[in-house]
Amino acid sequence: MKKVFGMLLIAAVFSACGGGSKSGSSDSSATAPATDTSAMAATASRTIDTTQAGGKLIAKNDCLTCHKVDSKVVGPAYADVAKKYTASDAVIDTLASKIIKGGKGNWGEVAMTPHAALSMDDAKTIVKYILTLKK
Repeated sequence: MKKVFGMLLIAAVFSACGGGSKSGSSDSSATAPATDTSAMAATASRTIDTTQAGGKLIAKNDCLTCHKVDSKVVGPAYADVAKKYTASDAVIDTLASKIIKGGKGNWGEVAMTPHAALSMDDAKTIVKYILTLKK
């Protein structure tokens, strides 16, 4: 029974993927419809850049549970935060403090969970990174 199920699963995946490559055809444009990659790129969701210090900290903590770069989840999209605030020492300090202490009211009634274990320096690094994500 397991073998039959496994074979059916493999067959379903194989057929869903197009059944493999076609032999004897070197011109893929003859079989595949043209796609507008610029339109796909414009609608593709950006992701956190984990090569950046702030991106690493976001990925390491629970931030992505409630936030995404370009779309609202529980909390605002990071791009919307970057659009709302101008990078200055005072803004960075205020937002870093909100990350550590939590907060409510600026983006709706759902409260942001406090991240008390996060150092002020790490919170500032996260804020500085977020403020680079303007659309």
